[in-house]
This record gives sequence, structure tokens and C-alpha cells, in this order.
Amino acid sequence: MSEIGQSEFQKAWQRFSRNRPALFGLAYLFLAIFLAVFGYALAPDNSPNANIQIPELALLKPGNRASILTVKLPGSEEKTTWIQTLISGKAALEKQLAIKPESLTILRDSVHFEYAGNTKRSGAEHLLSLFYPITDSIQKIEDGYVFRNGSGELKRIGFNELQTKAAAKDFVKTRNFPLGTDKYGRCMLSRLLLGFRVSLMVGLIAVAISLTLGLLLGLLGGYFGGRLDDAVMLLVNTVWSIPTLLLVFAIVLALGRGVGIIFLAVGLTMWVDVARLVRGQTLALRNQPFVEAAQSMGLSHGRILLRHIVPNLLGPVMVLAAVNFATAILIESGLSYLGFGVQPPTPSWGSMLNENYGYAIGGHPMLALAPAITIMLTVLAFNLVGNGLRDAVDVKSQ
Repeated sequence: MSEIGQSEFQKAWQRFSRNRPALFGLAYLFLAIFLAVFGYALAPDNSPNANIQIPELALLKPGNRASILTVKLPGSEEKTTWIQTLISGKAALEKQLAIKPESLTILRDSVHFEYAGNTKRSGAEHLLSLFYPITDSIQKIEDGYVFRNGSGELKRIGFNELQTKAAAKDFVKTRNFPLGTDKYGRCMLSRLLLGFRVSLMVGLIAVAISLTLGLLLGLLGGYFGGRLDDAVMLLVNTVWSIPTLLLVFAIVLALGRGVGIIFLAVGLTMWVDVARLVRGQTLALRNQPFVEAAQSMGLSHGRILLRHIVPNLLGPVMVLAAVNFATAILIESGLSYLGFGVQPPTPSWGSMLNENYGYAIGGHPMLALAPAITIMLTVLAFNLVGNGLRDAVDVKSQ
């Protein structure tokens, strides 16, 4: 009785909201989308592809922290807008050196230190390079130094001013690594967060391609029938007979290993499921009285398909789209794991598994568990949402 007077959408949402696993999946997907959009803003390492490598911190265990000496790089005075940072990250403005803080000493115009780790390597940097991007040689004058900054401007600083700035030791920062670092000394949490963007983009574009081709061919074959339907089914059965991974490998090897090619390859392997479903539903709908009434009124085929048949297909198509989204993420992860997917240094959960699976039994299990668990949760969430949509739109079972 509570559904009386409600729209079909409201009824479907009411049935969906009573499915707790589906709600959990939907909440996780909203979180995943948020992390994909704002990944660079949330990541501890917001450089492009979170690719700052600190060899001294390789294979750092989760929860550890390190002292980082920051040295200004030429060009670090260039400003990056927040939109640019959100889309592609912020260019590395500083060289980061992992040091032992107790070894830090300031002698005249330079800072001396020992690198972190088991090695006993030491190093030194000019004090000016800790505060200014130096693009030319530093000239010492009577009461200070003259140098050119990153913009090419001639600057002058006195000895006392430089010593005062150095005494604060603002050039030493403490960085936390909640999930540790990989073998290159890169922040695992940052790369894991940016992996959401790659996986969801692959799923979104692959599903869009599969829905476009599947809906078009399925509608044409199911509605018009005859030779057109025979041609569509011949194409569908031909593609269906080729193993999914084999077809993806063939497309990638033929067109290259770019990110766009991965999107296209995954999308071209999943449209047959949509086409078969849409064709079957269209065959059943085209003989319904409301379609025959529209035909008798002289409505065009395009209007009948778009206004009368497609709306009745949305329920099962949405369910299949959710399942295909999960399948696309698994295929992309598998391709990246095998080296045929998204290429380094772009962070992908599959490539992270490929790089770090050997450390799972070597005292660093989180390097492999983190991307594996993330893949599992994401695929599970899409499947739960798909099951919830199936139950919500299946009015015959209510």
C-alpha cells in the first residue's frame, strides 16, 4: 500500500533501499568516485602519477615516517592552479632527500647530513638551495650572496638573513607513509588513491562503448528482424566465440598500449552481452499492443524505438551495465598485471600487484594486499549494486 501513488522510479528506489548489501555497494561506489575526482588533493604525494621516488625509503613498512630534506628545484616558483592540480597533479617543486635528522649540521653556508637507511652515505647542500630555486652559479660578495632565482631575477641575500632562515630548519619535513612505500620509495597510499581514477575511467568508457554498440545493434536486429537480424547475430556470435582476453590482446598488440587503446579494447569485448540482451527484449516488446498501436498511428521507427521500446529496456540494461563495469575493472587489472595494460608510471592496481607480489611473502604483505583488497571491494560493490538493481526493477517478482 505504501507504493500507491508513487512513480516507478520511487517504487524502484524504495525496493533498492531495503537491500542493505546493495546500499553498502552504492556507498562504496560514491566514495570511490569521490577519491577518483579528488585523488590528487587527498594524496600525500600529489606529483603527477604520485611518482616521487626516494630510494632511501624503499620498502618502508606501513605506519612509518621519515625526515625529508627539501631542496628547491628550478621552476618551482611557477604557480599551478587548483584545477590543474586536481586534474593532473602538481609538478615536483622540490628534490626530496631522506635523511637522519640527528646527523643534520649547518657549517657556514652549507648543510651536511647522512642519508636514511642502512647505508652510511653522506651529503651536503648549499643553504641557498634550500630556500630558493637556483638557476645560475652562486656569487659570494662581501656581506652575502648574489644569485638568480627560478624566474631569472637577480637576488641578493645577506649572511645574517640566511643564517636566521637556516636556524629554523623549515627545510626538514616529516612525512608519514600509512601504507608504506614500494621498491622505488614511492608512497603506496598515493598510488592506490590515484588507481581509483584509472580503474573507474576504464570501466566508464568501456561501459559507454559497450552500451552504444550493444543498444544500436540489438535494437536494429530485434526490431526489424529478417536479414538485418541475421547479420547482427552473425557478428555477435563471431565476436562471442573469441575468448575475451585473446581479443583484448589482439587489439592492444595491433593498436598499441596507450591508455585510450585500453579503454577501446575493453569496451569492444563487452558489447556482445548488451546486444544479445537488447535483441531478446526487443523481440518480445515489438509485438506488444502499445508498440502495434504506435505503428498504426504512423509514428516513425526511430520514435517508436526511442520513446516506447528503449524505456522498457533500461531496467535489465542498467543491471548488465553494473556487472560489465566490474568486469571491465577486472580485465584492466589483469592486463596491467600481465604488462599489457596501463603503462608505468601511471598507477594501476594491476601494475602495482605485478610490481609488488613478490614481496607478499617477504615481510611486506601490504604492498600486494592493498591493491588486491581494493580491486576485490570495488568489483564486489558493483556486483552488489547490480543485484540490487535487478531486484528493484524486477516488478514481476514483487
